[in-house]
Amino acid sequence: MRRGAPAPSSVLFVCVENACRSLMAEAMFNARPPPGWMSSSAGTRPSAHPNPRTGPFLAELGLSLPPHPPQPLTPELLSQARLVITLGCLNDASCPAYLRMAESRDWGLPDPAGMDDAGFREVRDRLVTRVERLREELASRATARSA
Repeated sequence: MRRGAPAPSSVLFVCVENACRSLMAEAMFNARPPPGWMSSSAGTRPSAHPNPRTGPFLAELGLSLPPHPPQPLTPELLSQARLVITLGCLNDASCPAYLRMAESRDWGLPDPAGMDDAGFREVRDRLVTRVERLREELASRATARSA
């Protein structure tokens, strides 16, 4: 019996509403994922819809919103993730205890929802930098393992 390609490793981006930061990070990462990786996103208290500025500000970078609406953080999503990156939700009361125990990194970015357009873009641009560094790190790990 022939095996298919291995399932990609997953990065899970988590924020409170899954309406701005985590959706943008998911879109940025999946636009050019390192070989063998993909990402998803979720919120500890997901909004009904993405923030109205998230799509247009991603479009300024040539990116689109992920194909899913804001979605709740579930134990299943966490169990599928090889790496969890929180985007400020650890400071929110809605952050579940099991997330605090998961192996994760906290980028601690402010929620741009209440900011003016310049502030929203600043958070977006900080995400661009961090996602690019993450891609480089994951790609270099893969290269080191195959060497």
